[in-house]
Amino acid sequence: MRDKEQEFLTRIESHKGILHKVSKMYMDTTDDQQDLFQEIVCQLWKSYDSFKGESQFSTWMYRVAINTAIVFLKKEKRKIDKYEIPSENIKEEDNEAHLKESQLDHFYKAVQKLDKIDKAIIFYQLQGVSHREIGENLGISEVNARVKLNRAKEKLKEIIKNQGYGF
Repeated sequence: MRDKEQEFLTRIESHKGILHKVSKMYMDTTDDQQDLFQEIVCQLWKSYDSFKGESQFSTWMYRVAINTAIVFLKKEKRKIDKYEIPSENIKEEDNEAHLKESQLDHFYKAVQKLDKIDKAIIFYQLQGVSHREIGENLGISEVNARVKLNRAKEKLKEIIKNQGYGF
């Protein structure tokens, strides 16, 4: 049992960046992102026995993470008392780093406005997943994955533009 736990923890540690990206894409606040991250890890552990090694661990992890995020998001939307916590003013020494962080923030806020399928497609694209694999993961053809990706990118550009952060 200990070996299984250690193997799981090692795999999670080596791929935790994926989990952080999914959390940022689906949740606004840092607290919600951390909650989602923990929920994804719990779901990964619960379903770890179902991982048979027929695909890469990261591919399997993407599927579980995105499905968990979608369910988590639905639960969050049902909450009535949802409010935003104002972000703290953080003094940034490096303006370039601040600009990049701002760009990422705009990007993630725009991605959050996409529907769940478009979010998943953008996420897979960011991870460098091929059109064929995107199609396989979402149960659509490679051509359909390519078309949906292009449409999702266009939606994303439009959202970012409408946020006042033009290209």
